[in-house]
Amino acid sequence: MESIFGVIFHSIGGFASGSFYIPYNRVKSWAWESAWIVGGIFSWLIVPYVAAYLTIPDFMGIIQQTDNTVLFWTFLMGLLWGIGGLTFGLAMRYLGMSLGMSIALSLCSVFGSLVPAIYRDVFTADVEGTFSYMISHAGGQVVLLGVLVCILGIVVCGKAGMMKENELSEEQKKATIKEFNLTKGLIVATISGTMSACFNFGIEAGKSMADVAVAKGCNPLFQNNVIFIVVLWGGFATNFIWCMYLNTRNKSFGDYLNAAAPLAKNYSFAAVAGTTWFMQFFFYGMGESKLGNGASSWILHMATIILTSNCWGIFFGEWGGVSKPTFRTILTGIGIILLSVIIVGIGNSL
Repeated sequence: MESIFGVIFHSIGGFASGSFYIPYNRVKSWAWESAWIVGGIFSWLIVPYVAAYLTIPDFMGIIQQTDNTVLFWTFLMGLLWGIGGLTFGLAMRYLGMSLGMSIALSLCSVFGSLVPAIYRDVFTADVEGTFSYMISHAGGQVVLLGVLVCILGIVVCGKAGMMKENELSEEQKKATIKEFNLTKGLIVATISGTMSACFNFGIEAGKSMADVAVAKGCNPLFQNNVIFIVVLWGGFATNFIWCMYLNTRNKSFGDYLNAAAPLAKNYSFAAVAGTTWFMQFFFYGMGESKLGNGASSWILHMATIILTSNCWGIFFGEWGGVSKPTFRTILTGIGIILLSVIIVGIGNSL
């Protein structure tokens, strides 16, 4: 039953992550960086604070009493993850939801799901949750099979994106993705996928804070909310510096008070986007409390994001005008990823 709830929570979080960018498309007359940082204030500062306040007694006291080394590594992982989060938004901008997320999350899923287990093997005395433990036990072997199947599904989705690139004219591609640029998109998606995995490492680095929260009476379901505060401080720092630089370079500081823009709607849509974004990790934390912060949790999270984003991409016409073989390819990729979720769930229950 614990595994079933874990899969459900990760699926809800993945749906939120796969959907969060949609409200940004409703922001008008603002530069990308202006919308991104307004949404980010909700994603990385306001909503995580509210979530921790509601679920963890004296969460700021826990942070203040935590060893500086733990805080440093947790913050640093958030800082590095912030680069991934920043370029993730750019990947959506240049490639669209389907192709952008598929490429970025392919690398993210591999690094984020397996590196923590390898880290425990090399740097800790842990017996369970290590890569060697996974290899030597039936449940772990099934989870690793699910990881491989998920990677296969991601490759198939990426293949569908390349087929689309070769079939459609520039005008057709930009009809649904206004700033479509394959070269820029591939570069930022690769950076995003690699660096985004640092969020999972940040959870690992700050685990002692979650342990203290539970010891103080916090519901274990919400224990990771205190870790998210510190990780997201790092993520905010990276994104704030970059967006302020872009505001300066592009002379877009005026966006925030531009009377010619629909300010109320812009702030509202950015706030909804940012809040939806955080919900992915709120539910990830709940799922992780049931399954553990291993390959199963991370791959389930990544897989459901990819499923959701590709479904939204199809809904919004990102695959309009492609041939039947190309459309069948993207559907096949989605189906393989769905199969991987089932395999990981089975492996975690063994």
